[in-house]
Amino acid sequence: MAMPTPFQKKAADSVALSWAPRPYVSVILIGVVLAGCAAGPSFKKPTPESPAGWSWHGGDTSLQDPDMRANQAPVPERWWEEFDDQTLNALQVRAAAANLDLRTAVLHFAQSRAQRRIVAAQRSPQVDAEASGNRRRESEHDATSRLIGAIDPKESGQLEQLLSAPYNLYQAGFDASWELDLWGRVRRSLESADADVAASAATLDGVRIGIEAEVARNYFDLRGIQRQVQLAREDVAAAETYLGLVQARADGGVITDLDATRQRALLADLRAHLPQLLDQEAQSINQLSLLLGERPGSLQDELASREAGSAHMLPNLGLGLPSELARRRPDIRQAEAQLHSATASIGVAVADLYPRITLTGNFGIEAIDVSNLSAWSSRRWAVGPSLDVPIFDMGRRRSVVTLRKLQQQEAAVLYQRTVLAAWHEVDTTLSGYASERQRNERLAEREKLSRHAFDLARALCQGGLTSFLEELNAQRSMLSAQRDFADSNSLLAIRLIAIYKALGGGLVGDEPAPQLAR
Repeated sequence: MAMPTPFQKKAADSVALSWAPRPYVSVILIGVVLAGCAAGPSFKKPTPESPAGWSWHGGDTSLQDPDMRANQAPVPERWWEEFDDQTLNALQVRAAAANLDLRTAVLHFAQSRAQRRIVAAQRSPQVDAEASGNRRRESEHDATSRLIGAIDPKESGQLEQLLSAPYNLYQAGFDASWELDLWGRVRRSLESADADVAASAATLDGVRIGIEAEVARNYFDLRGIQRQVQLAREDVAAAETYLGLVQARADGGVITDLDATRQRALLADLRAHLPQLLDQEAQSINQLSLLLGERPGSLQDELASREAGSAHMLPNLGLGLPSELARRRPDIRQAEAQLHSATASIGVAVADLYPRITLTGNFGIEAIDVSNLSAWSSRRWAVGPSLDVPIFDMGRRRSVVTLRKLQQQEAAVLYQRTVLAAWHEVDTTLSGYASERQRNERLAEREKLSRHAFDLARALCQGGLTSFLEELNAQRSMLSAQRDFADSNSLLAIRLIAIYKALGGGLVGDEPAPQLAR
């Protein structure tokens, strides 16, 4: 065989880094072929059981409103605007911008996306550059001295001194490595990370819906309490007027002091109830302040009591399609994403049972003189695959596979439970709203009749046909009916808010992920 010329040898060396040695080509080709494989089971999107209509019901049939359950209009995205309350709309906007729990959820979502990018980086080659320069001195009594003594005992001392003389060493180069994803370990890891991002996004949606519902619920609870405060003050004023009349009759000897004493006790009871209502009002305002990230008392003027006769406008309730519940409810989407992540984790564990092949290479220059760093003869390089074969680990890897399968089964059960709990929550809130609406209708009729009775008593009193006591008693009955009716109005709005929350609010599962501030 003819020996290569110096020029041929130099040309071959110059292109050595542009192609892989032939034994390694087969390794790369095998990796490319196996790259289409992925260990472990593939995720199949579960289909939750749902009725064709909102027909499931666990209570009395009188609480199942056919008209309400047949209304399949979609839930508005900004459902709180259906109440036509500008103050509530402004509170919702401020809560979305400043709520601390929502900020925390956004940061958790950002963390999940950062973690996903970390996992995705495993798909690409890793390249590191390095450079160093140092002055060295080798030991005269290391293993090299033994070899020198065996080769030439007479000259060993001189050679040892020569080799141990201090010198400078300059190095520069880069290292590269790339793991062949033969069994889909990296792909399954990325699939699991994507599912974790989806679960985090669903959690963020759940927090947002919860905050929207809490703001609306506390707002209507506050308005209900403020209405009760107004009615309580009117009741106290009526009782004070009635006490003056009773006391005048007692002083005139028409009646005994027993009636006056009873009226004083009744008035004291009414006055004692007022501080409790004022305390509830303060607590509601503080709760709203916390939801908006404000200091205590900052909303006092903004949330001042409205006119006594004002009432909330309740919107028409649309339930949407039952099949959309799993797509709208954040907890169901979160449970589905967790099931997806657990399924992909099985593939990661299974892939760890098989060998790993990593392609590595490095190229650099090394010289003891700076002037030689640019010389082609100062180059050094190495390229080739490394093989990591699991042989014996006392069953650790297989136990991890078993653990991941059990976690996937647990996630499947959790998904089923979440779906079932969602249907129960929807049915419970619908029944509660239907029952309160029926009660509200009866209380509205009672309030109307008691107001009519008060008008009659006042007209009769002014005509001299009855005493003023009859008018006062009718007024107290009217105020009692108004208190119950006002309480029902507030509770009816709160029950409606619970339905909106149970239906997943105005969010849809296919909405884009929220944009994070840079």
